[in-house]
Amino acid sequence: MPLKPDEAAEIIAVANTLADAARMATLRHFRADGLTADSKTAQGFDPVTIADRAAEQQMRAILARLRPDDAILGEEFGNTPGTSGLTWVLDPIDGTRGYLSGTPTWGVLIALCDAEGPVLGVIDQPYIGERFVGGFGHAALTGPQGARTLATRPARGLEQAILFSTFPEIGTAPERAAFDQLAGQVRLTRFGMDCYAYALLAMGQIDLVVEAGLHPHDIAAPIALIHAAGGVVTTWQGGPAHGGGRIVAAANPGIHRAALAILSQAAPG
Repeated sequence: MPLKPDEAAEIIAVANTLADAARMATLRHFRADGLTADSKTAQGFDPVTIADRAAEQQMRAILARLRPDDAILGEEFGNTPGTSGLTWVLDPIDGTRGYLSGTPTWGVLIALCDAEGPVLGVIDQPYIGERFVGGFGHAALTGPQGARTLATRPARGLEQAILFSTFPEIGTAPERAAFDQLAGQVRLTRFGMDCYAYALLAMGQIDLVVEAGLHPHDIAAPIALIHAAGGVVTTWQGGPAHGGGRIVAAANPGIHRAALAILSQAAPG
């Protein structure tokens, strides 16, 4: 859905308003004494905190006031239908495990999607004060060191690449085997950065982010940001990634092809 420049500017302003509200809500509880978490699942630990819920509720209230015709898909409170053809995809804290641990690598994810996928993405790290915004052909960072335009790294071989993922125990056995084969060919592999890894890719610091088992709210904002910065995001089979699943984000088409040649060997699904 093509948007006029004034419409795009309005949407970016709304996204920043959402990020401002979520920043305040999440910082209120970050590193606070007595912060606890519930688990969303009986198997393992999938945490949610008072900050997750409060941040999403505040963002939803803003959208109800400023963009009442748009749909909302949020991690904590599900789907709210709309009539405009646009959907806000909200992850109030991506990386709640990191949030609980006191690390500054979690973030607030805000995306706007049309029928074809994400058109705007925000990754906000409230504690550091960095905000990454990408969409409508432009990607930028604002933070403690000022503002800058974002661009992903130019092409290089896998042997020079830096690869990130959230969990060392990625996916199923076939998925882990494919990931390990890729990791064995790159220069450096690091774990545990959650959404901040995608921000680093858009910034031009790293070359690849590879994950499995993602939901739409995990990846919609990174897709728009990375595309606007010049990168590529697909599934391991090379298809559209905004539905989640197995994701490869790459700094450029060349290194994307090299990673895909390895990852696509994993069992389909």
